[in-house]
Amino acid sequence: MKWLELFFENILWNTRFFVLLAVVFSMLGGITLFIVASVDVFGVVSNVIDVYLNHLHPKQFHEEVVGGIIGAVDLYLMAVVMFLFGFGLYELFISDIDIAKTSKSARILEIHSLDELKDKLAKVIVMVLVVNFFQRVLHTQYNGALEMVYFALSILALSLGLYFLHKGGKH
Repeated sequence: MKWLELFFENILWNTRFFVLLAVVFSMLGGITLFIVASVDVFGVVSNVIDVYLNHLHPKQFHEEVVGGIIGAVDLYLMAVVMFLFGFGLYELFISDIDIAKTSKSARILEIHSLDELKDKLAKVIVMVLVVNFFQRVLHTQYNGALEMVYFALSILALSLGLYFLHKGGKH
């Protein structure tokens, strides 16, 4: 019976390699988001060059440029989430990334527990939400004092959330 238990435990332990699917596709998703964001930035830059070369200045041009750049930052941050998720899963379930140990900048990618992975992901996701908030605010029309109060309260809530997120982290 001992051999049956060892056989079953061996199979059970090796099923952790299915995590590699999530790791590989997280990396592919992150790379895809980096490419899409870079293409978006290139589009914004080429649009700016085109506008200034043709001496045009469309209405709300600056808002469109800033919105495009903020959208790209949002995509870059989501790509970072994908990379952190992939690196974290790999380190937690498969093996430490040995080559990262020789790099001084690898500290950000070190994940020692599931809680640590969740904390790092949560911080980046909150930043994605903050950037997304500012992108949406940029295109919002305010038609009264009450809407401006709501806007101010949302910025206050966002600031408090960032404060408590920063206060709770290790520095």
